[in-house]
Amino acid sequence: MKKRNHNSLFWLTIGLLFGPSSAHAKPNLIFIMADDLGYGDLGCYGQKLIKTPRLDQMAKGGMKFTRFYSGSTVCAPSRSVLMTGQHMGHTHVRGNAGGDMTRQSLRAIDITVAEKMKEAGYATALIGKWGLGEVGQEGHPLKQGFDYFYGYLNQVHAHNFYPTFLWQNNQKHLLKNVVKPVSDKSRAGFIGGAATERHEYSHDLFTKESLEWIRKNQKNPFFLYLPLTIPHANNEGTRMFGDGAEVPDYSIYEKEAWPKQDKGQAAMITRMDRDVGRILDLLKELKIEENTLVMFTSDNGPHNEAGHNPELFNPSGPLRGMKRTLTEGGIRVPAIAWWPKTIKNGSVCDQPLYFGDLMSTACEMAQINPPKQIDSVSFLPTLQDRGKEQARHKFMYWEFYERTFRQAVVMENWKLIRSAMDNSTIELYDLSQDIHEDENLASKQPAIAQRLISYIEEAHHPHPSWQTPRSNKK
Repeated sequence: MKKRNHNSLFWLTIGLLFGPSSAHAKPNLIFIMADDLGYGDLGCYGQKLIKTPRLDQMAKGGMKFTRFYSGSTVCAPSRSVLMTGQHMGHTHVRGNAGGDMTRQSLRAIDITVAEKMKEAGYATALIGKWGLGEVGQEGHPLKQGFDYFYGYLNQVHAHNFYPTFLWQNNQKHLLKNVVKPVSDKSRAGFIGGAATERHEYSHDLFTKESLEWIRKNQKNPFFLYLPLTIPHANNEGTRMFGDGAEVPDYSIYEKEAWPKQDKGQAAMITRMDRDVGRILDLLKELKIEENTLVMFTSDNGPHNEAGHNPELFNPSGPLRGMKRTLTEGGIRVPAIAWWPKTIKNGSVCDQPLYFGDLMSTACEMAQINPPKQIDSVSFLPTLQDRGKEQARHKFMYWEFYERTFRQAVVMENWKLIRSAMDNSTIELYDLSQDIHEDENLASKQPAIAQRLISYIEEAHHPHPSWQTPRSNKK
């Protein structure tokens, strides 16, 4: 009798935590990630010119994060952090590796969020841009926990929104577009280019595929990872035509007195906004919205690669820097969570969190233990208004290998950036007073600076495939 009562209490608690239907079904998780969307690119984060009504509405009906950080300041490592729950000092993929996909592919020993969700009985799908393993590699999505994959494997391939094909599992789904190569240089076996005949827009295909997959899997718990490709630039299109803002039409911006590149940049973001809204509408239509957590964010800060004028839109908002920097503009990203009846309308989370936290959060939702070797805290208590139970990071860590090697660490409101592993090249900022990172306090706060340097040393684990200024020193 005691055991029966104990079990009843357990399931009652689960039902209270996860909403009215979840005592019978684990919550679904949809993680939507834009590519190169800045902190200031959405209306709910202060954008004035680009219209994002559905995401603004999503924030009003859910939670807006003001201090949510990406895994890295560029694409591949940010996705590696997201998938593994390990920060840049531990995760295997630590940079965009050019054509060397052995360095940019996840390994069989890596445990991903998708693998854990699948272990918990979830249907899993990746629709969009992967960048962590090609066909035949251990990092291929089908070998990393995803039941279904549709999209791009190769980052250069993903630059072109009108490609000649997309991958569907291990097969090529041929499209009607005609593409002109930008050069004869191969990157991971792929030559980039831009379309000269445009018929099928990959973003639209991703939206269609996502809606169909949700319909097909609505009766079972599911995890949909939707890494979109916009508003990233088609870098090859920029070089060939001077315009990397590929979009079928300029929509509401057609008559604006802006260059075409600016119209395209704005139109991509508004198109993405519309399609996020279509996903939310479908969840309501299927009556599963109260049992589905939807998160929206960006993989890093905004780019300056499409030929557009970034000053027009102020994509970093109040932050300094863009993609490829470790200042806040490069790594602090917009993030919205929506979960009707669980998340309070119009909630705001000011706690520092980051991509790696998806692992612990997803595992807690799925009622399964997370992997042991991770740098992750669950923010499920915050979503469920259980703030007193919310764990906090001792620190969060980043490193960046392009040009000069740089590292960054955040400890609550303190931020330190170090170049070339040289303690004489440090910047220390109090983000509570100086969000733009203008006043370097390293000389005024030596004790705090030294503490954060010690965290940097603790966080960085050398990796044979990723050379640092110390790699060749005895």
